[in-house]
Amino acid sequence: MENFIEKFAETIDTEAEITPDTKIADIPDWDSLSVISVLTMVNLEYDKTLRRAELQKVVTVRDLYELVTQ
Repeated sequence: MENFIEKFAETIDTEAEITPDTKIADIPDWDSLSVISVLTMVNLEYDKTLRRAELQKVVTVRDLYELVTQ
């Protein structure tokens, strides 16, 4: 999960501290461009295609990780 968090933070270009329990909506740098960037990162790094609707249901970084790795 640590590697996922690092890639996630790098993808959204944030300096904020990200933990598994961080609520994605509370990340200061989270915006519509971040959504697209994360969807792309997940596709390229994890060979998984997520829909925007799936991402909108995610609350924490852990939720996203579990969705991506299931």
